[in-house]
Amino acid sequence: MSRLDVLCPIDRYWGEFTPANLVFNANLQEFSHQVSLIVALETGGKLSPQAAYEQIEALRTILSRSKQQLGIEQIDLN
Repeated sequence: MSRLDVLCPIDRYWGEFTPANLVFNANLQEFSHQVSLIVALETGGKLSPQAAYEQIEALRTILSRSKQQLGIEQIDLN
């Protein structure tokens, strides 16, 4: 196991396989990893809450755009 495997773990995809779902899952895992790093920096006092919020919001926008471009359908959780 390399250091990269420990620092940036990527889990396998268990959902319904389509190329779009697989790509979106990779994007979602990257989003999650980056958000956890931003949160750690904010918690450790290295990043202001406002800067952390703005960075996470920018990442969310990118993820949302990715979902739209891939044609991933809206999931109804009700």
